[in-house]
Amino acid sequence: MNDTKEVKEITADSSEKEAKSPAKRRELIKTLIIIFLAAMLVLTFFSNTIMNKSMPEISTETVASGKLTERIEKRGVVEANQSYNVTVDGNRVIEKIHIKTGQEVKKDDVLFTVNTVDSEKLDTEEATLETLKLDYETALLKDPLDYSSQNQKIKAARAELNDLIAKRDAARYNDSNAASAKEEYRRNKSELTRLEGIQEKLQSTIKAIDADSYMEAAPEYSGNLAALCAEYMSADADYKSAYETYQMAVKSGENVDAAKADADEKEAVRNSARDNYFNEKNNIRGGLTSQLSDISGSMAGLSAAVENYTAEYGEGSTDTYAALAADVTERQSALEDLIIELENTKRKDSITDKKDNLTLESKKKAMEKQQEKVDKLKKEAKSTEVKSKYSGIVSSINVQPDASTTPEEVLAVIDLADEGFTVKITVENENLKKVKKGIEAEIVNNWNEDITAVLKEIKSDSSAGAKGKSLVFSVTGDVQAGDSLDLSIPLGSGNYDAIVPKSAVHTGDKGSYVYTVRSKNTPLGNRYYAEKVEVNVEASDVSSCAVSGGLNRGDYIITTSSKPLKSGDQVRMKDK
Repeated sequence: MNDTKEVKEITADSSEKEAKSPAKRRELIKTLIIIFLAAMLVLTFFSNTIMNKSMPEISTETVASGKLTERIEKRGVVEANQSYNVTVDGNRVIEKIHIKTGQEVKKDDVLFTVNTVDSEKLDTEEATLETLKLDYETALLKDPLDYSSQNQKIKAARAELNDLIAKRDAARYNDSNAASAKEEYRRNKSELTRLEGIQEKLQSTIKAIDADSYMEAAPEYSGNLAALCAEYMSADADYKSAYETYQMAVKSGENVDAAKADADEKEAVRNSARDNYFNEKNNIRGGLTSQLSDISGSMAGLSAAVENYTAEYGEGSTDTYAALAADVTERQSALEDLIIELENTKRKDSITDKKDNLTLESKKKAMEKQQEKVDKLKKEAKSTEVKSKYSGIVSSINVQPDASTTPEEVLAVIDLADEGFTVKITVENENLKKVKKGIEAEIVNNWNEDITAVLKEIKSDSSAGAKGKSLVFSVTGDVQAGDSLDLSIPLGSGNYDAIVPKSAVHTGDKGSYVYTVRSKNTPLGNRYYAEKVEVNVEASDVSSCAVSGGLNRGDYIITTSSKPLKSGDQVRMKDK
């Protein structure tokens, strides 16, 4: 009886274990699925992170609207309205300089102490005088004018012309029989030229029809083939697109009947357009081929008539009245050219003679002036003081101690401060319409805020050519000639619908453009893409541009990128 009880217990345990094993298997499968999904999630996360790291990192700003003041920024150098050049008479040696650049001087202040030139300098000037005398005396010697050779050529040309006139008059009576034949020849040549033009049009049209390309076809011969061809090509493209859609539907098993019906319908339209095009193409080409054959026959007859006239009368013969008359005209022209050439030579010689006389007079004056210089050097005193004639500020000193000077050499420049200062800058013509006299420019480097610059004049600037003009500003305040001022000139303000940072605007072959950010929702989150938008720059200041084009207020504009961009690139936003 005990054995029976043990057997029953073992049998019950086995039954319990068998009941529990399916639950364990389900729990195991569930655990494996969770592990697999977790692994896939980790891989997806890290692949997304790696992809993000490889994308260009961008910074953005939104498109704003509002007021913008356009400005031009230029740098100019302060100039005195009036200055005084300090000079001395004769040749001197600088003994002492009593002034410094930037120093204020009064009238009659001593600027320089100078000494007279030494004997070596005088010897040099006397040698120069001797050279000028020799140059003047040499210029007095010149050959007389002679035109005998030109007169002989004119005489020979006139005799040859008279002989040709006699031959021409004799040939006048021999050309009467050829007049009617020549008129017929001219008509044949004209008709042949006209038919050649038609032949060329027919050939190019037939060639265009064969190539199904009607750019070179003559419209008067090709009819409506271009339109029929375009209609056929469009219907064929529609059919191919519908057929591709049908094939895709067959593969996917969705909307097969509708796709097939659409493809069949577009195939019927394509076939009808093709039949219409090819029927009309064959009809028109056959007609053009026949017309080309008729014209070729007519051209052959006209060419034969032209060749017969040339063989009989000699189109290039020099014995005809027309040929001789042409020769007479040519020789008359040649004779007139010789006469005109002689007259031009005489006129040029006359001008040259006058120039020589002026040069001679100039050499004489130079010699006399040098003589005066030598005489003056001999009479100059040993030393003297150079004093200022006006009050002002020394803007430059052009000599050094012990330097030798020449007559009228500028030793120093003194700006007359009472006459004021100006700054001149060059501006392109496209901005001149926005600039008005009387506007005040902001001086960027005006650290003490005691300098003002007001536009007083707009004038031509030869250095800028036709592309710009000079703006002249009247400057007041603590300035000196030679100071550099950075001017910011307002060109006017305006309200604009789209204002973007200047760094966001790029320039290409077709004009200006910006990159906007376009977002796209995906199962893994938002994706961002760069999109190129062409714009027109309406106005700009130091940091911003007002633009027009495909932008709206609130659009995100890319201002910086870690890598070069092109339209359609996927990008990542910079963390803020």
